[in-house]
Amino acid sequence: MAKPSNKKYLLIQSENNYISLTEYIESLDPALKMMPFQEGMLNRNVRDVVIHLHHWHLLQLGWYNVGMRGDKPSMPSEGYTWKTLPDLNLMIREKYKNVKLQDAISKLATSHANISNLIEEHTDKELFTKKKYHWTGSTSLGAYLTSATASHYAWAIKLIKKQMKA
Repeated sequence: MAKPSNKKYLLIQSENNYISLTEYIESLDPALKMMPFQEGMLNRNVRDVVIHLHHWHLLQLGWYNVGMRGDKPSMPSEGYTWKTLPDLNLMIREKYKNVKLQDAISKLATSHANISNLIEEHTDKELFTKKKYHWTGSTSLGAYLTSATASHYAWAIKLIKKQMKA
C-alpha cells in the first residue's frame, strides 16, 4: 500500500492497520500471546511490540508539542540519536517490562486515539507540505505521523506474524 499523501488516506491507513494489528493480537491463543520471540530479538514478546508502539506515539506527541511551540525537539529522545536507536528501543523495553499485555493494549489504544485526534486537527496542506514546520526538517508532519501510525502498525503485524511462525 502506498504511503498516504492526504489526511483522509492517512487516517484510513492508520485506522485500518491499527484494527488489523489489534484484531490479530486478539485472535491469538493466550499462550501464543505470551510466547517468547526468537533468541536475539529486541522485542521479546507481543507485549514488547505493543508497548514499543505506544512509547513511539508518546515520542511523536512530545516532538509535536515542543516543535509547535517553536522549540527544537530532542529527536528521537533526550540522550539518544538516530544512530543510537537500538539503545533507545532497549530502554523502552526495559521501562515497560512489568506492564501486562492487556495494559499495554489499553495504553496503545489511548495513544493511538491521541495521534488520530492530532491528525484530525490539521489540513492536508499542514500535514503534507514539506518543510512547513521547522522542526520536521526537510520532510512533512504527515510523514512523521505516517511513520508513527500506519507504517509502524504494519511493521508490528509483520514482526508478530513472523514470530508466530518461528
